[in-house]
Amino acid sequence: MKEFENKVALITGAANGFGKEFVKEACMRKMRIAAVDIEGAELDAVVNDAKAAGAEIIGITADLTKFEEVEKVVAKVMDTYGQIDLLMNNAGIALPGEVWKLPVRDWEWIFHINVMSHVYFMKLVIPIMMEQKTHCHIVNTASVAGLLTSNGMPAYHTTKHAAVALAESTSYDLQAAGADIVVSVYCPGFVQTDLHHCERHRPEQYRDDSDPYYTSPDFYAGQKRAENVIVTGMPIDSVGMRVFTAIEDEDFYILTHPIYTTIIKDRVADMLGGKGPDLVKLRKR
Repeated sequence: MKEFENKVALITGAANGFGKEFVKEACMRKMRIAAVDIEGAELDAVVNDAKAAGAEIIGITADLTKFEEVEKVVAKVMDTYGQIDLLMNNAGIALPGEVWKLPVRDWEWIFHINVMSHVYFMKLVIPIMMEQKTHCHIVNTASVAGLLTSNGMPAYHTTKHAAVALAESTSYDLQAAGADIVVSVYCPGFVQTDLHHCERHRPEQYRDDSDPYYTSPDFYAGQKRAENVIVTGMPIDSVGMRVFTAIEDEDFYILTHPIYTTIIKDRVADMLGGKGPDLVKLRKR
């Protein structure tokens, strides 16, 4: 996608982190924007800032773990703008904790937001894009954690690997169908986002304050690890330009940290050689 002015961008997770940066970049490129998030007050602030900068933008508050709410989001965007040219599936969470400790409800929550929300939006938006018969683009936010693994974050790694595979497979399907829709998957490394504040975004259906896990040392240790990773990451202010440049270039994989390219190549080479990933080497990196 080379031309952005007056095109419509649907951006999820838009109230903070990457989504907020994507809104800023879409605004600078004079796109019409639909910004979506579960946090209404924070979303209002992003929308108001964009309007002050001259953007045409609407904010939609929704719980994207629910298909019926995603349906309402897409319907609102179509009622407002009549088209969708850029879909940025960016909403996501990170939940640390070993598989034998993490509550099942947390697995359900992270799967529904990190994977199923991508499925929901692509299921609804791809037919719209096909019907438009215009050049369109989809960017799914995953993580370098979808290309590599480490200890302590099995739910996050599992869902991000799934998000990468979903983007890859859908890209192949769209090419086979002859659709004029490009897919990219954004796989950032450590960046200073809002990802360590996931608990304040937890929907009611995934909440149980009586579960002792949420007051346990394991829970608090996981929260602390997540915070340390985020606050020591790279600054977020260059992300919007980086991703939109990749959209212009129609890159499939969008990475932020060049060091991971070598690690990923080594991991794949080891696996193709029948040895499996060298976990010791990965940890040393």
